[in-house]
Formats: sequence, structure tokens, C-alpha cells
Amino acid sequence: MLIESLNEQLRRVEQFEKDVSVIERRLTQHLRDSAACQTLAEIPGVGLLTATAITASMGSPSGFKNAREFAAWVSLAPRQTGYEGRVRQLCISKRGDTCLRTLLMHGARSIVGSQRSSTWLWLAELLKRWPFSVVVVAVAYKLARTIWAVLCKGKGWPADAWQAA
Repeated sequence: MLIESLNEQLRRVEQFEKDVSVIERRLTQHLRDSAACQTLAEIPGVGLLTATAITASMGSPSGFKNAREFAAWVSLAPRQTGYEGRVRQLCISKRGDTCLRTLLMHGARSIVGSQRSSTWLWLAELLKRWPFSVVVVAVAYKLARTIWAVLCKGKGWPADAWQAA
């Protein structure tokens, strides 16, 4: 009975892997067909899943008046409070699109943890001053704003865009 149960579970896992590969092929084909997805995939930290998910859920980038509004829609923009001309930034909320926020956070985590971060001096300086998780959220916020700008302007991501950020 144990062997039969394990074989049944193994068949389910194999079928699940086949289903996942079919979905990945569809997403890859969509990436090849969509110019917006291709330009997003050039940005560091944005891969197949992130590019297709953003273009599918965002719609038109002109629906947002600026990049901060898009980042706030994803819930990556910090809440702000203040008085007498002072603005204090608080933590991010969890109200936006959870899937997009998770994908952007994973992309930011890969940027911060990668070897490329040593070439970006601004990122090295952030890591000296702030904890790792705070820097990841800041990079995810920057990534969301960059995505909006790339889609809004219709131009590709320049490789030196984050050199002097």
C-alpha cells in the first residue's frame, strides 16, 4: 500500500512538472511576442515572470500619473507623515498587488545579493548604512519606478542608468 501511494504521488508530481513547463513555454512565447516584455526583461532583477506579470496586470503605464503612483499601487512606496514641512517616511503597506510586490522584492534581493552590486557604488553605500532588508525594499521601489519609466517612455533600459543613482 505504501509503494502504491508513493507511486501515485510521483505521478502527480510528474504531471505537475509537465504543466509547469507548458505554462513556462506559453510565457516565453508571450515574452518573445511582446515588445514591452522584452524591454522589461533587459532590466536587472526583472525576469520572465516579472515582465509578463507586470505587463498583464498594469495595463497602460499612462494610467498612472507618475512612477511613485505606480510604486504605491504595488505597495512599495513608503507611507509618509509629517508636520511643519518635515516629511517622515514610514514602512511600506501590504495593500497592493501581492504577486507583483513579491516578484519585485525577489528581483531586488537578487540585485542586492549579486556580484553586480559591487559595481554600483550607491548600492554599496546603502548597504553600509542600512540593514539588508531595508535596502532590498529600497531597490524594489527603485525597480518599480524604473519599470514605469521604461514602459512610459517606450525606450529600452540603458545599461548605465543606475551607475550614478
